[in-house]
Amino acid sequence: MIPSYFFAHGAPSIVLEQNAYTAFIQEFAASITKPKAIVLFSAHWEQSMQTISAVDTYRTIYDFSGFQDELYQITYPANGERSLSEQILSLFAKHGIQSVLDEERGLDHGAWAVLKLIYPDADVPVVALSVNRYLTNEQQYQIGKALSELREQNVLIIGSGGTVHNLRKLNWQTEGIDEWAESFDNWLQNKLETWDVNALFNYRELAPYAEEAVPTNEHFIPLLLAMGTGDGNRQAKLLHRSYQFGNLSLSCWQFN
Repeated sequence: MIPSYFFAHGAPSIVLEQNAYTAFIQEFAASITKPKAIVLFSAHWEQSMQTISAVDTYRTIYDFSGFQDELYQITYPANGERSLSEQILSLFAKHGIQSVLDEERGLDHGAWAVLKLIYPDADVPVVALSVNRYLTNEQQYQIGKALSELREQNVLIIGSGGTVHNLRKLNWQTEGIDEWAESFDNWLQNKLETWDVNALFNYRELAPYAEEAVPTNEHFIPLLLAMGTGDGNRQAKLLHRSYQFGNLSLSCWQFN
């Protein structure tokens, strides 16, 4: 059974960068069996109802501004997988989760920036899934859990977001790590490794510096979604963690 993963996608320019985290992502594909398809939840696709992409070939969405010209030349023309989209629709219905298909939307940078580093040739079919910031944390977890059987079919499930993601607090000049950001991530690591879902569902009240680390929850949600897919075995492993700009957390978690 293939594990599921959470990847922090950092800034859009991550796809052009050379650092410890991008090196880790670029080497990631060699560490797993090549999947038959990828299912990816992106923090940058928000919908009030769970939405499932069902396109033939994705266009590349440049949902950002002010970055290097080179970034706007990158494309990621991955193919969709209609049968998998319809299977996900059926799985959600089986678990009482309302969902719809979307036949038009391309891949936003929360999806393609990570995928471009893992599979640069866009040679693995992709099904993109939306997130809904207004659900409870337990509901997010249950959405992931509903898809867990896909892992038995060699489908790679990825949540793309960020555990500490506060653009207002970034320090573009520092190479140090802000203590508050590390404190939040350390708390999170303990709760993930012990699979303390009660604490995680209430992280905003229990975790140190939660308001600073997670001012809005759309980037945190993909972590809970990916974690939910591992509910059967409940094993979490931190594969990488580093920081940019003082507090932008770049982490990867594996859920078995």
